[in-house]
Amino acid sequence: MTSPGSPLNPLNIESTLRASGITRIAGVDEAGRGPCAGPLVVAAVILKESSSHALAKVKDSKALSEKVREELFPIVKEEAIAFSIIEIWPEELDAVGLHKSNLAGMRRAVSSLSVTPDYVLTDGYAIDGIDVPTLAVWKGDQVALSISAASILAKVHRDHIMVELDTQYPGYGLAGHKGYITATHTAALEKLGATPIHRKSFANIHKLLY
Repeated sequence: MTSPGSPLNPLNIESTLRASGITRIAGVDEAGRGPCAGPLVVAAVILKESSSHALAKVKDSKALSEKVREELFPIVKEEAIAFSIIEIWPEELDAVGLHKSNLAGMRRAVSSLSVTPDYVLTDGYAIDGIDVPTLAVWKGDQVALSISAASILAKVHRDHIMVELDTQYPGYGLAGHKGYITATHTAALEKLGATPIHRKSFANIHKLLY
């Protein structure tokens, strides 16, 4: 379901919604579209109060240092009415496709919330199949606090997974580059080959395998 009515200014969208009585606003964002290894992670979060001082440092996860993201990770959870984190692994990504998997992950993240939202804001991509009003916000992780909070949950959760995978698949440097295509990662792939956590549908991995 898309949002009816007049367009909302993305710079004050959440305050506009709250002023109209809509308080259970779910922000949704993902981490891990670009890497050739590891899962895509999608998070959804409904914050208790957007003006909470505890959330003052929350912004797009890409604009924060790793240290600050780690500090904010438990704070976002504490300041949430509800949150959910969904992992989509390479086998599904390769079978379904990255974009479709991302949209499906967003739907799953929203449906997994323990509290039904009144409104859903997503970062950039519109999603169908949700029974509440939704709005795709361009660069939403930069202008909507709930989306920024979701981006932190998704990013930090995924980083933790990649650090753990580094112990399972040593030699690839996964804890450092988090599965992105770097010179170090490429060299390791050429030496060691691809693993089950590499995305076979990505050109560089497909080339190695076939």
